[in-house]
Amino acid sequence: MSKYWNQRTWALSPYIPGEQPRERKFIKLNTNENPYPPSPEVIVAIQNAANEDLRLYPDPECLELRTAIARRYARYARYALTPEQVFVGNGSDEILAFMFAAFFESGAAALPVLFPDITYSFYPVYARLWDTPFELVPLRDDFSLNIADYDRPNGGVVIANPNAPTGRALRLEDARLLVEQQASYGRIALFDEAYMAFASEPGSLVAYINEYPNLLTVHTLSKAASLAGLRVGYAIANAELIEGLRRVRDSFNSYTLDRLALAGATVAICHSAYYDDCNRRVIATRERVSTQLTALGFELVPSSANFIFTRHPAIKGSALFMALCKRGILTRHWDAPRIAGYLRVSIGTDADMDTFLAACADITQI
Repeated sequence: MSKYWNQRTWALSPYIPGEQPRERKFIKLNTNENPYPPSPEVIVAIQNAANEDLRLYPDPECLELRTAIARRYARYARYALTPEQVFVGNGSDEILAFMFAAFFESGAAALPVLFPDITYSFYPVYARLWDTPFELVPLRDDFSLNIADYDRPNGGVVIANPNAPTGRALRLEDARLLVEQQASYGRIALFDEAYMAFASEPGSLVAYINEYPNLLTVHTLSKAASLAGLRVGYAIANAELIEGLRRVRDSFNSYTLDRLALAGATVAICHSAYYDDCNRRVIATRERVSTQLTALGFELVPSSANFIFTRHPAIKGSALFMALCKRGILTRHWDAPRIAGYLRVSIGTDADMDTFLAACADITQI
């Protein structure tokens, strides 16, 4: 604490990221990183970019990367996408922060932004940072989302789909209906699709970007492309919304991606087949682990992400977290009342998950 902090800084409750151990060797199942390495072509591209050109600023327009993203998603979209519909930034977290600044009103008189009571815990942090009123809308008891709860005047909605930390996905038909509801109120529908690559039945709204001028989708290379250490995210929306993001970004920092990140990310976007194979393996492991945990007496929320959300009816969540930690396995636990009994467990390699399952079997027998 410092007497020199302003009132905004005093009032902040920052996001707390998952633990990144520096000493003891752990099996890390706590931060939803992809267990498989980046594409070899990505590594080569980054190495090649580490040359004397680093003395020069990177392209502030990130045009090559934005063009690659538009081309990749053009095959999914119902109409062609252009680079003007793509925004890139230093991870999806930065882009989400820009979105809160660009599209949601501040001050007590503003209508509240709506998002689920159990979702990515950075959303309320952004809202408080920008003095944006918000309302937590309760999920159903099974952690599914009822779109009727959002059908009312509001300042915008933010939906993680698939949701974090529960892993549940919203049906594409329901997601589209929510976007249409928001359009009727003249508001933004922001869909955070960080985990969409791991959905058994992909339901990305990118296909409908050209139909809904109030729709934004947010994506990241951290999970689906094994590039959490590179920090690259992107948004896809109509060009007017993208221009709003550019105005906010350029009021902070016009050079959000460096030359190495631009080189690696562009190749990752262009070599999606490699990552499609890796992510199919993650899905297969997730389904196997879910089946075996159920046999051990665990309860699981149906997951469409690269993690599972699970509890054991006879063991407190905090006790299970600590028991796994003592066995060298890191997971994620929250004290929030509705989810205090659960752990979020990232999907690791098959060997990592076998160790996790053996530890769970041992703990449940104690």
